[in-house]
Amino acid sequence: MSCGAGDSSCEIPRRRGAFVMLGVMTAIFIFLSVFSFTRSRNQTVPSQITYGAYTADQGKHIFQAYNCMGCHTLVGNGAYLGPDLTEEYRLAGPAWLAAFLPSAGGWPTEAAVRTQLVNPGMQAEAGVDTIEAYLKKYPGAADRIARRGGGTTSMPNLPFTQEEIGKLLAYLKYTSAMNTEGWPAKILVKGDLNDRLRMAHGAGFTPTGGQVAPAAAVPTEAAATPEDPAVHGERLARDYGCIACHASDKQKLVGPGWGGLYGSQVKLSDGTSVTADDAYITESIVKPNAQIVDGYTPGVMPDYSTLLKEDEVKAIVSYIASLRGQEKQ
Repeated sequence: MSCGAGDSSCEIPRRRGAFVMLGVMTAIFIFLSVFSFTRSRNQTVPSQITYGAYTADQGKHIFQAYNCMGCHTLVGNGAYLGPDLTEEYRLAGPAWLAAFLPSAGGWPTEAAVRTQLVNPGMQAEAGVDTIEAYLKKYPGAADRIARRGGGTTSMPNLPFTQEEIGKLLAYLKYTSAMNTEGWPAKILVKGDLNDRLRMAHGAGFTPTGGQVAPAAAVPTEAAATPEDPAVHGERLARDYGCIACHASDKQKLVGPGWGGLYGSQVKLSDGTSVTADDAYITESIVKPNAQIVDGYTPGVMPDYSTLLKEDEVKAIVSYIASLRGQEKQ
């Protein structure tokens, strides 16, 4: 028997069918909800990831407190002013990130990353103890150093403490360990972006949008002059990441400011004082734990005795001496 228009005998079967479909959809929804919270998918959770003494959950709070997603994305979510950070730890590694975050206005150089690897804790986290092995394990760091090392960035220098940096590294270590299941989709391109831009805008194009200046004439031997030691020292301080911890004025970052330091009286943790002359500053660079400044923690600054040559140490001392007129903050 077929149901005709206005036939009430068909109303009950239709109603039953609707309830059956509603029950099926509800069952599917409950199943998928339970499935999404099971660990059968081998998904990494924040409680499983640590960096030293710090947890990924602590790093997430720092990431949110500084509103990092106002410029960056994670798994494609956030703003697009800066790059996606989901796999930054896996690509660039902890030493590169530890060199970058305290002084984000400039890209780390190889020397700055090598300085981080002096720390045994960093060696354990990175899984390597030499810069050569590090750049091989983390090709993203090698690429960034080769293309941008020593250049400026669009990111401001944020007032991160060493503790906050450790927590951020824990969080970025976690995001790199996540199974994103292929999201966000990767854009496959041929060739280097800068090469394509040069093809579009001409051979003189630079990533900053300007044009490469014509090559200067090579100076003759007679015209060449030796580099000023203070200028050389300033360049070394930038290359080795010293400016991430020491300001050029008296402002305290991780370590004491260098402005007005040379020739001043420095109070030490044992209650004595010492004049900040060439000998004291030299020892503070190559043996940073020999005399600890009052109010600072030993073991924070790496030992530069194997990283810097004698003439390089002298150049940095000359640079610090040139900051005697930078006492004001």
